[in-house]
Amino acid sequence: MQTFLVLLPVFVFLVVMLAVGFVVQKQSEKARAVNFSKDYFIGGRTLGGFVLAMTLVATYSSGSSFVGGPGVAWKMGFGWVYLAMTQVLAAFLVMGVMGKKMAVIARKIDAVTVVDVIRVRYQSNALANIGAVLIVVFFCGTMVAQFISGASLFAAAAGINYTLGLFLFALVVVAFTAAGGFRAVAITDTICALCMLLGLGVLLYAVLGQGGGMSGIMATLREQPQMLEPTSGGAIPVRLLISFWMLSGVCTLGLPQSLVRNISYRTSKSLHQAMIYGTVVVGAMMLGMHLIGVLSRGVVLSLPEGSTTDSLMPHLVVNYLSPVLAGIAIIAPLAAAISTVSSLLISASSAIIRDVYQHAIERSGERTDQKKVAGFSVVATVIIGLACIIVALKPPSVIVWINMFAFGGLQTAFFWTFLLGFFWKKANTAGALLSMVGGVFAYCYFMWAKIPLAGFHQIVVGIGIGLVLFIIGSLAGRPNDEKVLKLFFPETYPEGTTIEIPEQI
Repeated sequence: MQTFLVLLPVFVFLVVMLAVGFVVQKQSEKARAVNFSKDYFIGGRTLGGFVLAMTLVATYSSGSSFVGGPGVAWKMGFGWVYLAMTQVLAAFLVMGVMGKKMAVIARKIDAVTVVDVIRVRYQSNALANIGAVLIVVFFCGTMVAQFISGASLFAAAAGINYTLGLFLFALVVVAFTAAGGFRAVAITDTICALCMLLGLGVLLYAVLGQGGGMSGIMATLREQPQMLEPTSGGAIPVRLLISFWMLSGVCTLGLPQSLVRNISYRTSKSLHQAMIYGTVVVGAMMLGMHLIGVLSRGVVLSLPEGSTTDSLMPHLVVNYLSPVLAGIAIIAPLAAAISTVSSLLISASSAIIRDVYQHAIERSGERTDQKKVAGFSVVATVIIGLACIIVALKPPSVIVWINMFAFGGLQTAFFWTFLLGFFWKKANTAGALLSMVGGVFAYCYFMWAKIPLAGFHQIVVGIGIGLVLFIIGSLAGRPNDEKVLKLFFPETYPEGTTIEIPEQI
């Protein structure tokens, strides 16, 4: 009976996710028959402000944030909360800095993906294809982390085998994403974001109740003074804080899964609303989930032998909540994992089908068969999802670091490509190629070799080398096409200058 009560809310939640996917598929049949890619990959550019904010927030707030983040906060104390709050900037930066300009350009060139924008800005198929490959590779790493976090919590709370929990959880995500496309992802992301807030409320209430209220918990924490220090007694050096400001703050401008939201909204008003809603909700989620981790130290003094910090959230749900509340609480991290996986799945599918296959067809002069594109897109989504499920069958520990590695790789590849490409007229193909390839290689090598960086995260190396290579390549390489400059920098030309759309390459 206890397992049934835990699973009932989760079952209802998963059924709703599936239903949304297939309802959206039915409603989108006419639009997809006309232009499948536009509807399936960006929802026909119809998102309103609230949905835009929620889909960005839900995509960014991953399952590893809900499982790994609080566990590390439990170990480190309030220092990790301060560090995690760097993420509050994400929604404001992604939409405030890049949103308007990316949307205007995307509409002019009829872009469906961020790689479409890269292809036109730099007039390079090689750069676009490398970008598409990197998106798929790093997205798969992030998705594996989400599958692990969702399945681990699901299995622990429900008392079922990890493998069974993985398949039940993962197959639902793959099914509704493959069927519904971006529009279904956006709607389910909104539901997921609201579920995350609800789950956080339940967990916070339970932790405060078990710990004797805030005063009781703080009395326990004061016995461990390092838990109250900004640097956690030296465990979080200032250099690591600086690294996280880059990794989780400023450099989120380079995350393709977030940037693609900028070409899917309806009006400028929607963008402005989303900036406010998104910043508030990201702040509430990041503060809530990591604060729960710290306050749990007043309830859970030690984890079971052999456990990692990833075990904290499942431990709280299983041992300190009634079955019904446990079922509601685990929806939060499940929703976080589902929303992130669904967004990455649709973006990875678009990288393969839209950016490589469909572009190759259009470049050859043939007419795009919408039915073929539809079939291949669904198949690609399913195959990528199943591949990630297979990898997740043997999960590594401390998933928060897996997620950070993938985030860092994406940011190293795309941060300068977009930021300088949009705001520096001299940014060109040679600079972008050198930066993307060289920066990612340096980042991955330093991560693999575990080369010490005096407390800095390896993202500093990747971003730093990427910037140097970008400047060298741009200054030494061939100048930009004038048509490209007029499209991306119209404000630097006299009023009334004719803007021509660069030819597709």
